[in-house]
Amino acid sequence: MANTFSQIYLQFVFAVKRRERLIAKEHKEELHKYITGLVQNRKAKMLAHPLHA
Repeated sequence: MANTFSQIYLQFVFAVKRRERLIAKEHKEELHKYITGLVQNRKAKMLAHPLHA
């Protein structure tokens, strides 16, 4: 089977018990930028940005 194509989609959900908001607002944007950088450095693509998901 030459020229086959496959994709794998992964979904990561970070949640704590009772959905408590443990990340302070002043750190949230920096954390999202860090996560986005990790994804991009691995030549992957994000389907939804953490700030807009």
